[in-house]
Amino acid sequence: MTRTLVVAGFMAWIGLSLVLARLPFFQQPSLLRRLRPYTPGATNKRARIADARSFRDVVGPLSQSIGTRIAKVFGVHEEVRIRLERVHAIETSSEFRVRQVAWSLGALIFVVGVSATVGLPVLLILLLLLGAPLLVFLMIEQQLANRSDRWQSRLNLELPVVAEQMAMLLTAGFSLGGALGRLSSRTQGAVATDLRRVLVRVRQGIPESEALTEWATLAKVPSVDRLVAVLRLHNETSDLGRLVANEARVTREESHRELLEAVEKQDQMVWIPVTVAALIPGCIFLGIPFYNALSAFSS
Repeated sequence: MTRTLVVAGFMAWIGLSLVLARLPFFQQPSLLRRLRPYTPGATNKRARIADARSFRDVVGPLSQSIGTRIAKVFGVHEEVRIRLERVHAIETSSEFRVRQVAWSLGALIFVVGVSATVGLPVLLILLLLLGAPLLVFLMIEQQLANRSDRWQSRLNLELPVVAEQMAMLLTAGFSLGGALGRLSSRTQGAVATDLRRVLVRVRQGIPESEALTEWATLAKVPSVDRLVAVLRLHNETSDLGRLVANEARVTREESHRELLEAVEKQDQMVWIPVTVAALIPGCIFLGIPFYNALSAFSS
């Protein structure tokens, strides 16, 4: 019996040694691997694999693919990268999708734990297993969509004032780059933040017209599109200040119309509970004599 245990232990030790020898952590680096980083033009493929051990590097592309497909199924076709850049978020699209999928998996694990603890019907368990992760996923997606909508609304509201200030600077003799730099440094808000990004792109070597076009494409606000279309004429006209002032006036009138429309909608919504409160008692008072008349006719 003792001899059998010794032989079994010796075989187990040999097998464990062979298994551990296949792991990179226990392997002795070869001379080729140690000299490869110092060889010009050589690439260390094993180092790349080792660098991709982190959770985000491995799960990020898969989470991004899954999240994009689910979002498209529910009607969200705009890329998450564009929305994150629009609101000047720090995290990347891959990090956002990983966080989204991680919260969904957490909700799934929580539902599994609750289902195992509390006796629930099978149909309810299936609904929770499908609905809880999906609900968490859509909640995080909706949070980003709300941030994007609020940023676009801020751009639309701030743009008339900024455009008027830009028109004053251009009329006073400032160049387009000088006016953008002064507005971005002396004002705060959504437009100023976007203008600072435009100036960063200009410092990277991109022409001003192209940087402004990128801003309009990223913002997706009609008033920004019109203002950028006017600013792109800075090399073709000498009266750019007047054109910008006209565009600022048009944008302000449009914002005023939208404000009046919102106020009218609020006024109409006020009458909904009043109408319901008056309609229900009126139907009751009309229904009582009608019911009595039908009873008398039937008898």
